[in-house]
Amino acid sequence: MRRTERAVRRAWWPAALLLTIHCAAACGPDPGPDGRTGPRPTARPAVAGATGDRIGALFLGAVTGPRMCTASVVASPRHNLLVTAAHCVQTAERGRFDDLVFAPGYRDGRTPYGVWPVTSITVDPRWSLGEDPEYDVAFLTVAEVQGQRIEDRVGANPLGTGLGVGLPVSVTGYPNDSGTPVTCSGRTGAQGPTQERFECSGYTVGTSGSPWLTEDGKVVGVIGGYQQGGNTDATSYSIAFDRRVTELYRLATG
Repeated sequence: MRRTERAVRRAWWPAALLLTIHCAAACGPDPGPDGRTGPRPTARPAVAGATGDRIGALFLGAVTGPRMCTASVVASPRHNLLVTAAHCVQTAERGRFDDLVFAPGYRDGRTPYGVWPVTSITVDPRWSLGEDPEYDVAFLTVAEVQGQRIEDRVGANPLGTGLGVGLPVSVTGYPNDSGTPVTCSGRTGAQGPTQERFECSGYTVGTSGSPWLTEDGKVVGVIGGYQQGGNTDATSYSIAFDRRVTELYRLATG
């Protein structure tokens, strides 16, 4: 069972079953790029700050509802755009989740920058029709809150496409079993020609959609893609941010 698939089903599955699946799927080692297993870096609690405040948790219905995934603010002409994984917002089993809300900088139940209703979801038709893992990325627009746009409130990360692999990145996300986000730094690696990987333990249920940020703040991936983000908590995946993502971004902002 995939770590990220559980993120969107948490609202309907019994707690005991979720605990059993979490241990089965997230505790075993996963071979690294060289084919060997071994210790991985471990994600640590993320420190609050301007960059982290652009990252937040997605909830179903309200912040008192089920926590679903992670998303982040991406720079856009209308200052109202998020990026996450497509499987966080639409599945073949449940359809599209039309009542999501986003809480940037969420910590221990607090929402320091408000709660922003998602108003539209853009995914590639190849995801919506067949859950093609090559298109596991989504852009979400959010409504204004008290007359303010989200990018004007917390800032945004520029989209980075076509930058290749081997990039130093930090990955910050919200495990559902923690009140605060975790973060880890490392280099991206190739997982075939169109998918990338990131090695660090601690990315469990809820971290799908976590942005991969370069040293200059560009978002070059989100946890998703191959295995809907990974079968273990130690190795995470993203589709390569290339023309596929550029085209979807243009559709979302057009």
